[in-house]
Amino acid sequence: MRVHEAGALHAGIGAAPGWLRVPADPNALETHLWPGSVRRADHGALVLGGLDVRDLARQYGTPVFLCDEDDFRTRCRAFADALPGGDVYYAAKAFLCLATARWASEEGLGLDVCTGGELAVALRAGVAPTRIAFHGNNKSVAEIVRALEAGVGRFVLDSELEIARLGSAAAARGLRADVMVRVNVGIEAHTHEYIATAHEDQKFGFSLVDGHAAAAVADVLAAPSLRLLGLHSHIGSQIFDPAAFEVSARRLVQLHVAARDEHGAELPELGLGGGFGIAYTLQDDPLTSAELGVRLRSIVAHECAAAGVPTPRLSIEPGRAIAGPSVVTVYEVGTVKPVRLESGASRTYVSVDGGMSDNIRAGLYGAAYSCTLASRTSEAPPMLARVVGKHCESGDVVVQDEFLPADVRPGDLLAVPGTGAYCRSMSSNYNHVPRPPVVAVRAGAARVIIRRETEDDLLRLDSP
Repeated sequence: MRVHEAGALHAGIGAAPGWLRVPADPNALETHLWPGSVRRADHGALVLGGLDVRDLARQYGTPVFLCDEDDFRTRCRAFADALPGGDVYYAAKAFLCLATARWASEEGLGLDVCTGGELAVALRAGVAPTRIAFHGNNKSVAEIVRALEAGVGRFVLDSELEIARLGSAAAARGLRADVMVRVNVGIEAHTHEYIATAHEDQKFGFSLVDGHAAAAVADVLAAPSLRLLGLHSHIGSQIFDPAAFEVSARRLVQLHVAARDEHGAELPELGLGGGFGIAYTLQDDPLTSAELGVRLRSIVAHECAAAGVPTPRLSIEPGRAIAGPSVVTVYEVGTVKPVRLESGASRTYVSVDGGMSDNIRAGLYGAAYSCTLASRTSEAPPMLARVVGKHCESGDVVVQDEFLPADVRPGDLLAVPGTGAYCRSMSSNYNHVPRPPVVAVRAGAARVIIRRETEDDLLRLDSP
């Protein structure tokens, strides 16, 4: 990246990134980026779940998250089918509400939660407690007690303090809690440093290299109120290369064998976590859930055969790979402004009525997104644009680089695919902007599953 005196956002100004090609038709949809029901109708507007996005925008306002319920459910079923004889837990942190918890449960998935709030949603949605896995690196005593009393199926332990906390709380209630030990396997997945979670220098898990993981296994096995189901690892997010899981599985299996040889423990399960990548832009080429299932099952079976141990029951935790592609954010264009520099280069900034309060990932991770003109088609040639939000930050970018029709104008609708994961769930009220609603669409019908916040909502917590 070239250095520019105005900052990194301006480096290479006027030039598209190498992976972004000039479209022959800026109205065409790259179908693998969008939910299954999305199409462009004869009148030019996008249709999602059988409904015209212009009608949805008029009814529910913009910005709005539109969730294709059938797409979400189909992805749940595809992961369940991809892991026969195993367990799939939907990673609630990607996007959780009562509806999505219920959909995942109805399609045969368990739920992976990591806070008391996520647990409350799961229980209110009617998810069977035995199908809930409780993650998190700093579970409070109150959260542990609530989960025990609710009958949560398993705890994924992250520290020696948690082993003691859970063991004590379970013993006080005459319970024996099922647990997995989260192992930091020392792999640095090829992803952004903030979402890589298995290299040594970070907060999650028990490290293999310093013997803490082996000590944690011994401590759990020695605790009468805990039952060790197996070992767990999560190596990061937005991962496309299954080779990283091969290394993770090999190291987990080595510890699995050591637990048998040193303690006589036959551990029935092995968890490889989630982090499976999705396609946000043309540069992304993820595996399908079926392909992932084949690769992961083959990896574990091979490592166990090499170690001479039976293959344990495998579990995975897709979140982004289910919710991400199922949701589209629709914005209204407010301002279109070409910006010229002394060099003679220019960039067209297209400002929309949302931004970093509903999608922080571009600002936080430099995440790349795509978008399209959603309310009409255009005969204008493609123009390289940057879609930005309405917040008082120069880093308030929604789509860093995209080719849009050169006649994009105020009042147009833009649709951004792949916004189901970590957009609504990481949203904020920055600049006192109310958070958008989430509207589920299915077979020509729409319903609000999270309502739009109002100014009254924003003021309700204030004391004069």
